[in-house]
Amino acid sequence: MKIQEKIREELKEAMKNREEVRLMVLKSLIAGFTNELISLGKKPQEPIEDKDALNVIKKAVKQRKDSIEQYGKGGREDLVASEKAELEILEKYLPEMMSEEKIREIAIAKKAELGIEDATNLPAGKAGAGILIGAILGQIKSTGEDVDGALVKKVVEELI
Repeated sequence: MKIQEKIREELKEAMKNREEVRLMVLKSLIAGFTNELISLGKKPQEPIEDKDALNVIKKAVKQRKDSIEQYGKGGREDLVASEKAELEILEKYLPEMMSEEKIREIAIAKKAELGIEDATNLPAGKAGAGILIGAILGQIKSTGEDVDGALVKKVVEELI
């Protein structure tokens, strides 16, 4: 079942069960799908590809995480709780991300393969970290697995 179809089915279920938060999140995703289709030059009635749907969901997740951080800084724990509830719903639709341990294993292997010992012998200075990150992301994406780029960056920064 495609992501869009799954979300529409769960929207109906949320309506029947009167789950307001879940209903609001699912409606916002459907609106996001429509906006994405329009931005891609397609008709809003067309089904959205899963990769485009995942992009919409990832944007929504990133927005929620940013909001949680900002509300936390502002001392608005009520809004933090609300955003966390929405984030929990959204994350159910994302594919499972590669673990930090597995990323670290790949990063160590790539670091050795590229001959990088520490930050002082990076090719092209600081941009060399980008080269290592790019190599790691390329290897992971070629396997078809999904990975958080920010997590890869964090692991690389810890290693060099």
